[in-house]
Amino acid sequence: MSGIMNYKGFKAKVEYDERDDIFVGTLIGIDDIVTFHGSNVQELKKAFHESVDFHIEVCEKTGKPIQKSFSGKLIIRIPPEVHSAINASAQIAGKSINQWIGDVLKSIAKPVDV
Repeated sequence: MSGIMNYKGFKAKVEYDERDDIFVGTLIGIDDIVTFHGSNVQELKKAFHESVDFHIEVCEKTGKPIQKSFSGKLIIRIPPEVHSAINASAQIAGKSINQWIGDVLKSIAKPVDV
């Protein structure tokens, strides 16, 4: 069982730890590792907010970027036959491979704030 939490533009992935009977969350989209936990939803939410606020405070004090930035470049390795099929599909659509892949990924990417 897992879920996503949102606060101040930050997202966290939350999972239930059956062994310890707690919910454990991890901030996503940042360069640091920030985790929090709670034994119920109220504790989890409070710990999440405190973790985000503390992360922001530390970043502001140290001058570190608060959230990870992404360049928009994604390098992947795929089998040649897949590359060929992508190229053909892009040409049929009248797009570059980058444009075609970007459109396909946008159409299937699951929003994180669900």
